Amino acid sequence: MSKRKRAYSPTEILNMRIPRIEFDGAWEASMGKPAKSGTWLIWGNPGNGKTSFVMQLAKYLCRFERVVYDSLEESTSLSVQMSMRRHRMEEVNRRFLVLDRESMEQLAERLRKRKSPGIAIIDSFQYSGLTYKGYQSLKEALPGKLLIFVSHAEGMRPAGRAAKKVEYDADIKILVEGFRASCKSRYMDRPGVPFTVWEEGSAKYWLGKENTDIHQQKTENNEQNDEND
Repeated sequence: MSKRKRAYSPTEILNMRIPRIEFDGAWEASMGKPAKSGTWLIWGNPGNGKTSFVMQLAKYLCRFERVVYDSLEESTSLSVQMSMRRHRMEEVNRRFLVLDRESMEQLAERLRKRKSPGIAIIDSFQYSGLTYKGYQSLKEALPGKLLIFVSHAEGMRPAGRAAKKVEYDADIKILVEGFRASCKSRYMDRPGVPFTVWEEGSAKYWLGKENTDIHQQKTENNEQNDEND
């Protein structure tokens, strides 16, 4: 029989000092001040700014902790190099480490070492080969770390059954669409302000989407009027 865990009173929980990341500015408006450990999930369809958002986030997180980026999907390809050059990742050269398709077992071993990076970005969840059970095991093996998974998308949801389950479990859930990151955070009382990944691209995308929606609504109204005549 396993040992029973202790129970806590509300006062004990309220007096706990749980480490947080002191986000500010647009990042705080989107996500609040998150805990230093836990899991996040980022997803989006190709061409919507997901990679740019991940790089911007990684660079910002380097202010607070060393970050390791496990490039499972694209390895050290030209596209990864171009993204890092575009976001000037050399500015965080001593705080940011790129891994070339390191397995989840190797990554866990790396992160269990003393003085290892506190944050790991895993790109992508689908290429990690993790099942939901495997995700839970990795999370439990690294209780003091922040694990950020990048996922493919199916429409507006993460792709695949396991990734959808991770979405429900994650502390922060981020959908990137039209160069805008919409965040749902357990560290805020309400949905955060969308984070703009690229101002010009976002304005163009959402204006086009708004015009398309208006045209579609007019078409549906005209069809309904024709049926009523």
